[in-house]
Amino acid sequence: QVHVVESGGGLVQAGGSLRLSCAASGRTLSNYIMAWFRQAPGKAVEFVAGISRGGANTLYIDSVKGRFTTSRDNAKNTVYLQMNSLKPEDTAVYHCAAKWAPAATSEIYTNSNTYDYWGQGTQVTVSS
Repeated sequence: QVHVVESGGGLVQAGGSLRLSCAASGRTLSNYIMAWFRQAPGKAVEFVAGISRGGANTLYIDSVKGRFTTSRDNAKNTVYLQMNSLKPEDTAVYHCAAKWAPAATSEIYTNSNTYDYWGQGTQVTVSS
């Protein structure tokens, strides 16, 4: 089992930046596909970004392309989400999620039901 904890959220003005971290314990993250999801008040959970096991592939929703970048440091068992040019509509609780995957895969999944392990989330609030 893997335990993940997010950090780095906060309050920022529109146009600002934040970097979220997702630190794992219990298992090495190199065996897991990692993704970031967010949930705004009254809305469903939404896939934001994902990164394949080895980090070669990434995937983003259209609304964050060119603004957000996800990366991973498997040696540190940590995944990151760099968020630039933040907008008020980015306001949400951000969660990281992990799914074990075979070594040969470069897949990234956008369905939240696919992921096995979730963090508690970190609040990101963007003021206008």
